[in-house]
Amino acid sequence: MGSQQYRRELDRKRKQRVEAEKKAVEYRNKESQKRAEADRAHQEAIKTKSASAQKAKMSRAAQRDRDAASAGREANKWQKKASDYRKQEVNLQTKLARAEHSEAEAAERKRKREQAETDRRTAAERAAIEVRFDRTEHAVGEVLRKLRAPKPEKLRVLLLGASSEGDLRVGREQKRIRSAVESALHRDLIELDVRPAATVNDLLDGITRFRPHVVHFSGHSSEDLIVFERDTDVLHKGQDVTAHAFLRAIAATDDPPLLVLLNACNSAAQIDQLVGDAVPFAIGMADSINDEDAISYAARFYASVANGQSVRSAHLSGQAALELAGLDSTELPILASATDVDPGVTVLVESVG
Repeated sequence: MGSQQYRRELDRKRKQRVEAEKKAVEYRNKESQKRAEADRAHQEAIKTKSASAQKAKMSRAAQRDRDAASAGREANKWQKKASDYRKQEVNLQTKLARAEHSEAEAAERKRKREQAETDRRTAAERAAIEVRFDRTEHAVGEVLRKLRAPKPEKLRVLLLGASSEGDLRVGREQKRIRSAVESALHRDLIELDVRPAATVNDLLDGITRFRPHVVHFSGHSSEDLIVFERDTDVLHKGQDVTAHAFLRAIAATDDPPLLVLLNACNSAAQIDQLVGDAVPFAIGMADSINDEDAISYAARFYASVANGQSVRSAHLSGQAALELAGLDSTELPILASATDVDPGVTVLVESVG
């Protein structure tokens, strides 16, 4: 969970603890009151000379003792709850501190990436200006890499999903992507290979046999790992694959993909290496991202691609979908591209008519 979720949960636990402490005090006061009433009834029974009156007062005293005991048990119960809530508060405070530290580090990494991207763009613009002085406009156009044309073949998208512990809705994400594509303008020009419990063999087989233009991974990751599933029918911790090993698998083909989309937490740290060594375009997440946010971004991204939009426009459309939904993860999806390609003019799906 992110720090905001931990803060909300911590606030809820605090309210529960305060309420439990209030209840404990109320029942403790009631216990004291009933004890006092029982003592008075005992004293009155001792002083009275009438046997029947004495019996009635003793009965009342016994009832007040029982009421006091019941109130005492309730007070103990609420004190126990308050103690448990206090322990949960401490645990949540620890997790909140860790989350805030992680988010601060992520923000700093994002700042550094943005600075690096700004520096890279500045250097590219400077180089372009120098080229324009030295070459004709036609020569400048040839600097851009000639990517595989999206026609006349269909755009092939390999959808890899892995949630070995069953805590992510990768099947839901793949369903939303398929639905988005099927509702788009160029739905007949896209072919999906969906692998919802993806292993490393699915990755290699998909790359070499399906020859995808786009590789999409949804699941768990970190700055330097991607977690695939193992070939087993029980819940398990998954198989960690290093970012370098994943990159080598992506590049191990005569026909490498045009785009890799890592729809997984903290995966943006891997995309610069991907566009540097394997593919023209890559998208990753700058921090932890909720299932709902990841699914919304992916569905809108592929809907835009299938409607003939450029890579950059599809990415911006996915971010816009998050902001329009009131989600707080608008800036988490990051698009990176090689220096010799332009995501603003690269269209993955075009009508051939």
